[in-house]
Amino acid sequence: MEVKKKLNIIIAEDDEGHALLMKRNLTRSGVINPIIHFKDGEEVLNFFYTDDSPYNKNQGESYILLLDIKMPRIDGIEVLEKLKKDPVLRKIPIIMITTTNTPREIELCHSLGCNSYIVKPIDYEKFISIVRRLGYLLEIIEIPKAG
Repeated sequence: MEVKKKLNIIIAEDDEGHALLMKRNLTRSGVINPIIHFKDGEEVLNFFYTDDSPYNKNQGESYILLLDIKMPRIDGIEVLEKLKKDPVLRKIPIIMITTTNTPREIELCHSLGCNSYIVKPIDYEKFISIVRRLGYLLEIIEIPKAG
């Protein structure tokens, strides 16, 4: 079952274990769309802003970004802020998936334009359950094309 034609799922997560769990459980929930993994915010921004990026060749496709906050080089908040200020890229839904659950951080992300904020549970089974539910959600939401 393909969630949405030409929907690319981007996971920005520096923890390899969390990224693998997200990929595996999105797939188990029925997602067969391409999943692109970046280890830090700089890689995400390079994907969208460098001339030789696959994004520039595939403009008109839909993207959703699952974005961790605490990453090396460029953190998730800076990525969120830059993408949501861009007149084209601001259409990309951004879901913060992070261990940070402070009200100030949640408020900041929403004020910068994140579409959802999910706190990663420490419990392994709960984390898997949340990611699978996210996969089911991707089946029914409509996502605009970026570009």
